[in-house]
Amino acid sequence: MSSSVAGPDCCGGLGNVDFRQADLCVMTRLLGYVDPSDPCFVAAVLAITFNPLFWNVVARWEQKTRKLSRAFRSPYLACYSLGAAILLLNVLRSHCFTQAMLSQPKMESLDNPTAYRMGLALLGVGSVFVISSFLALGFTGTFLGDYFGILKEARVTTFPFNVLDNPMYWGSTANYLGWAVMHASPTGLLLTAVVALVYMVAILYEEPFTAQIYQQKASPSHKRR
Repeated sequence: MSSSVAGPDCCGGLGNVDFRQADLCVMTRLLGYVDPSDPCFVAAVLAITFNPLFWNVVARWEQKTRKLSRAFRSPYLACYSLGAAILLLNVLRSHCFTQAMLSQPKMESLDNPTAYRMGLALLGVGSVFVISSFLALGFTGTFLGDYFGILKEARVTTFPFNVLDNPMYWGSTANYLGWAVMHASPTGLLLTAVVALVYMVAILYEEPFTAQIYQQKASPSHKRR
């Protein structure tokens, strides 16, 4: 009776898999391709974290003080200006994301036509969610118009909001994930995780306010005013 012994691997062998260790294996392998001290990587992380912080701080400040609306003499002009600033910051974020990927090595197992097509599909799905969200919300709805007192008649519940909560954020995350897979970039995958984490924090901060203002708008006391 013969037996064979498999060589050790980082997860302790298939016969005794601990999925927490398996996840750690994947993360360790991923981090092996990434240099966190690279200036392009640092710039990408800073851009990813700064953008939602900026628009939430400015929007809450406007909601409490109305100083932007007074400065521009119109809540609409103020909202358009903030939206333009957010768009420019998002262009900068995408540029930093791409430069970080290009400055660090590719993962050989992702550098193939099948993975490229999967990344392209993710990019397509993400773009559908982002564009359809914008069309459903309009410019002011997309760029925090509710903080400027620019409210819709009711919260939007048509596509893609009937399929997914916060489709703009998750569509954007899918875009970054697809872009990372298309470039076979472990750095891009790690940065996409940062994007998702930052968006989850932003949702926790934004969602209660949005729900509150539309509840107030729908309340009978508000309608009688």
